[in-house]
Amino acid sequence: MTTTVSAPSLVAHPWLGFAVRRLGRLVGSVLILVSAAFLMIHLIPGDPVRGALGPAAAQSLVDAQRASLGLDDPLWQQYLNFLHHLVTGNLGTSITTGLPVSDVIRDRLPATVELAVAAFLVAVLIAVPLGLAMGVLTRGGRRPRAELGFTSTAVVLAAIPEFLLAVGLVYVFAVTLHWFPVAGRGGVASYVLPVLSLAVGPAAVLARICRVELLAVLQTDYLRTARAKRLPAPAIYLRHALPNAVTATITLGGLLLGGMVAGTVLVENVFGWPGLGSTIVSSIIAKDYPLVQGVVLVYGVGVLLVNLAVDVTLALLDPRSTIRES
Repeated sequence: MTTTVSAPSLVAHPWLGFAVRRLGRLVGSVLILVSAAFLMIHLIPGDPVRGALGPAAAQSLVDAQRASLGLDDPLWQQYLNFLHHLVTGNLGTSITTGLPVSDVIRDRLPATVELAVAAFLVAVLIAVPLGLAMGVLTRGGRRPRAELGFTSTAVVLAAIPEFLLAVGLVYVFAVTLHWFPVAGRGGVASYVLPVLSLAVGPAAVLARICRVELLAVLQTDYLRTARAKRLPAPAIYLRHALPNAVTATITLGGLLLGGMVAGTVLVENVFGWPGLGSTIVSSIIAKDYPLVQGVVLVYGVGVLLVNLAVDVTLALLDPRSTIRES
């Protein structure tokens, strides 16, 4: 006797339904991103090829470049060709250098990923212990001055733009004190200032959220019971309180990681970092639109994948959450 399972019953399974919804949302978002990147080169006033080659370039050279890029084809044909090239891994050719865009991205992407991931890890390693400590110290209205000082400092640090903080760090620690290199990607010392420029603001935000969530958890009945049983403080705060207070921190942390990836654009230019951030700025100045399209796609897909990873992580940590049921 065989049993058949209908498609609706499969989708009705919580985990499978969650996967279908999230993957469907990811595919839709990627299609919107791809379409926006494609239209970008057509919505810019003027001839992008003429802008990239310069006013002194011969018209025959401009026409040949337009033909090689397929810009003389109908718009719908260009869009289909663009999708076909993306599927086959062909992101086009840089107008200014003549190199494949995929090669440029492959050479530059590791530097950007290293910078963003290192900044995220530093932000988390600073924020979670600091938020936990301030939550324990200020629970129940205790130490109001410490709470005011922590909150005020966190608000100020979170409000400083990454590039402005980067300039300040360069002036103080590189130009004045000569503790770290001014620019470039070399040894471990060259990572310190760029990573701090990206990590300080998100660390301040995460620390505030972690403290607020911990204060809410400390008011729950099961924490009162744990304290009534005279459990050791490390067991109360680390084993029982902290795991239940990190949900919002993880959610915001994932969003901040996506923001860090985008924030590398300005920070990399301040420090002369050889990543995608400096590449996209130079390609915009040179009006190298195929390279701009490729880098925009990489940044966009990276942010979407980070958001997907956050959703999956939250679902794993709390299977009963509405993330799987929504």
